[in-house]
Amino acid sequence: MSTAAANSRELAHPDRTEIRLEGVLHALSDPMRLNIVCALAMEERELACSFFELPVSKSTSTHHFRVLRESGVIQQVYRGTAKMSGLRRDDLEALFPGLLEAILGAADLQAGRG
Repeated sequence: MSTAAANSRELAHPDRTEIRLEGVLHALSDPMRLNIVCALAMEERELACSFFELPVSKSTSTHHFRVLRESGVIQQVYRGTAKMSGLRRDDLEALFPGLLEAILGAADLQAGRG
């Protein structure tokens, strides 16, 4: 995993070559994390963690974002005091063509079923 620089506000992310299919699928298997990814995909921009109104504690929310980041699904950076999250769409598409779109489409169909 790439290391965070001396700046403690820089977050570690896996390099593209380190992203594993099983890690991505595990990250997306949780409904809360899948909802986060769907929201990021819909907005098509970086979003502050505070944008998401998750029905869980702050520590649990932090855990969900960390799992997504460490699996390579999202990129997180600090902009001022906000931690911004963005989907690593290009990396995921290069590694697993069509996977993200298939998962997002399936999640949309599932949401439509109620």
